[in-house]
Amino acid sequence: MNMQHIFFDLDNTLWDHRKNAYYTLKEIFIREKVEEKYNLEFEDFHRQYFTINERLWEQIRDGEINKEYLRKHRFYDSFLFFGIDDFELAQVFEENFLDEILNYNDLVEGAFETLEYLSQNNYQLHILSNGFKEVTYRKCELSGIKNYFKTITSADEINVRKPQVEIYEYALQKSNASPENSVMIGDDWIADVQGAKSYGMQVVFFDVFKDNFHADGVTVIKNLSELQSIF
Repeated sequence: MNMQHIFFDLDNTLWDHRKNAYYTLKEIFIREKVEEKYNLEFEDFHRQYFTINERLWEQIRDGEINKEYLRKHRFYDSFLFFGIDDFELAQVFEENFLDEILNYNDLVEGAFETLEYLSQNNYQLHILSNGFKEVTYRKCELSGIKNYFKTITSADEINVRKPQVEIYEYALQKSNASPENSVMIGDDWIADVQGAKSYGMQVVFFDVFKDNFHADGVTVIKNLSELQSIF
């Protein structure tokens, strides 16, 4: 690929959100004595939370709900699934989750080595995330990858989310990049692949969850280190 600017999604592309969220939620779950109070095991709760949270993020991406709705419902609806109608407990989880997840900053395997390789090969690296602005920057900072990036863009900055072309336009203008010399790398087929493709960028789909999606003109990788043989 003859590219100058490489845009990365953050969560589950570089920053291991799934793992970091698991550890954070388990800590809060134990501290709040949920199993003792409600006879609910953490693994059951986490499995349901993951499903509900993924669906809510898809709705945010598609413009069906806003982040306030997500923050009000992701834990409340997860507990409600098990017949636990405890909004106060859900809010304790919500209020602590965003702060405490930053105590865990595991990166996806190969992230550091790949960013170092691309940086040494004079690519301009950028973050383009649908995540909350207030935590996106801190995730980059606390995990030690911030200095690799020329720009860090959160969809909250203009309240438009991937796959909408406006957020791509905004991020590229901010980076002095053009679609022709830019590539998007991410794990979300709709937000990252279809969104960037519709804006005229080249795309690399990081199939971290083994979705096995394919499309013409889309490069698919299973491990970040594969990028070193592409660029």
